[in-house]
Amino acid sequence: MKRIGIVGGGWLGLPLSKFLANLGHTIVVTKTSLEGAQHIDCDEVPAIMVDLSQGDSHVVSALAPFQPQILVGCFPPGFRRGNGDEYALYWQTLVLAAKCLAVEKIVMVSSTTVYPNRAESMSEEMASFALAHNSDEFSVNAKVMLRAEQCLIDSGIDYAIVRCSGLVGPERNPARFVTHLKQVSDQAPANMLHLTDAIGAVSYAALHLDNQVVNATTPNTTSKAEFYQAAIDRSDLSLTLPPIVHNADKHISADKLVELGYKFHFHHTLEII
Repeated sequence: MKRIGIVGGGWLGLPLSKFLANLGHTIVVTKTSLEGAQHIDCDEVPAIMVDLSQGDSHVVSALAPFQPQILVGCFPPGFRRGNGDEYALYWQTLVLAAKCLAVEKIVMVSSTTVYPNRAESMSEEMASFALAHNSDEFSVNAKVMLRAEQCLIDSGIDYAIVRCSGLVGPERNPARFVTHLKQVSDQAPANMLHLTDAIGAVSYAALHLDNQVVNATTPNTTSKAEFYQAAIDRSDLSLTLPPIVHNADKHISADKLVELGYKFHFHHTLEII
């Protein structure tokens, strides 16, 4: 059994911490405010305040009493708030703290946002900071996330990076995403991942993968148009699809994670709605 710190007790981090605690591991989960930590603190998963913006010495002092062997960084990049550049800095802070804490392994919950804008099947080696640095095919957000990934890769600490595709599950009904879509393609794959498999993939990476970058996405899928129409049909919402276009887009491959031994709970995106 391991002592594991989950940095970021949100939509994924909190149920992940409870899952690992149920396996018998000793868990501490963090929130960025004292109020947030007090809200979720319980015997099963004790919670503490860790604010990465306060620097590595703050992180070390907060986590030192728990002596974590594994740290899981499970916090969003903040692109929607316009704070994307902070994400790479937060990862630098976490890596520095991990070294001071003599952490054995760090797991990064990353995103398939890192991939270039090409209508191809994307395997893990098709995105890296070196590839993206001077390429217009990678978005600004992709470059920020890849810079954060590279910080972890270069740390000298054992690591696993899990690139999750679009997350759905409790409180994230994909039908509700439809109102934010201006158009939807019948040629673009719906790269989606259910919370159950997000928890499973990150846990598997933390406990079984060493120095690996993997995609976590439902292995089989359909088009975005069919996926979102099915989500509407299975909901109680009165929604209609936006205009359908025929633009191809990237497909995220889960082949590597499967080959490394992870067994998905859901095998097709139409099962996760």
